[in-house]
Amino acid sequence: MSRRTLKPPSWLPIDPYILALIGTVVLAAILPASGTAADVAGGASTGAVALLFFLYGARLSTAEALDGLKHWRLHLTVLVCTFVAFPLLGLAGKGLVPYILTPQLYSGFLFLCLVPSTIQSSIAFTSIARGNVPAAICAGSFSSIAGIFLTPLLAAALLGNDGGGFSADALLKIGVQLLLPFVAGQLLRRWIGGFIIRHKKVLGHVDRGSILLVVYTAFSEGMVAGIWHQVTPARLGALLGAEAVLLALMLALSWYGAKRLGFDRGDRIAIQFAGSKKSLASGLPMASVLFGAQASLAVLPLMLFHQMQLMVCAVIAKRRSRDPQEENQGEHCDVTGARHGELRGRPEPRPGWDRPAAALPAGRIPDPRRTGEAPQT
Repeated sequence: MSRRTLKPPSWLPIDPYILALIGTVVLAAILPASGTAADVAGGASTGAVALLFFLYGARLSTAEALDGLKHWRLHLTVLVCTFVAFPLLGLAGKGLVPYILTPQLYSGFLFLCLVPSTIQSSIAFTSIARGNVPAAICAGSFSSIAGIFLTPLLAAALLGNDGGGFSADALLKIGVQLLLPFVAGQLLRRWIGGFIIRHKKVLGHVDRGSILLVVYTAFSEGMVAGIWHQVTPARLGALLGAEAVLLALMLALSWYGAKRLGFDRGDRIAIQFAGSKKSLASGLPMASVLFGAQASLAVLPLMLFHQMQLMVCAVIAKRRSRDPQEENQGEHCDVTGARHGELRGRPEPRPGWDRPAAALPAGRIPDPRRTGEAPQT
């Protein structure tokens, strides 16, 4: 007799990387780094963040990003959703303090509203829904690039003392750990780009391992400081409820707002999936720089929102895939050299992995299952 195993429905994706992150949080709760070990972990985490942004810069193809400006209205709409509408809703959430959210959880909730959009999962869901895939590639890339500069500045302006403010120390950390490595990667891309492409699988493990180290260090500091006593089950449930409302509002705003602006169905799909999601890969290292010892509570809302957005957007993408297909749509922002119709027969990429501002190979949608590319959320 064969044994039947319980598996989640295909429309309800459980991101394996989220499971790895949860395991890292559990490890930090059981064996937090303290004393000398905490100093070593903190130094390693600082180096890991700098390495992450160096690789982000080295992977970014500036020429392909500039080609995407042909469909500037779509990209501007996504940027407004990501860096204007989201932050405004985050500021409106201030009314939830202290009755529903603690001040610390609200800081994480607001920070989640400031991070850039995803790339890979936006492409995946746009492909499933038969939307404008090249536009999703461009929009996610532009959002990731802009987020490297805008997210720290918005966090410093809106979070005040909770996020470090505009103090000289905070600006120095942002410059040294985020912007300087990114610019260095861009400047050296001419010489190291080929090496990165040839070793993308190995460097993908470096990316994922670096982010896990950042999470372990942040949650260890939280355990040692005792801040986790502030997160009760009731507060956690309230946070999930607030994030569900936030996601629903952004999904509706990006879809119906794009319709009012005159975009066709394919573009509206790309705008909805790129404009309503947040990148875990970009947000986690930024939080470690901006929040310091408070980073564990700051990244908790982002981790929960990430999994929620995957589950909800998977359902929406499946439903959109059954819509009547319009003709002559999705031929904008063609940085890959292929029209949307040529991409339609490709295997559907697995949702949930996001490469920040990567230089995408021409003529195909990246699929980590076939290429071995780094799964980054």
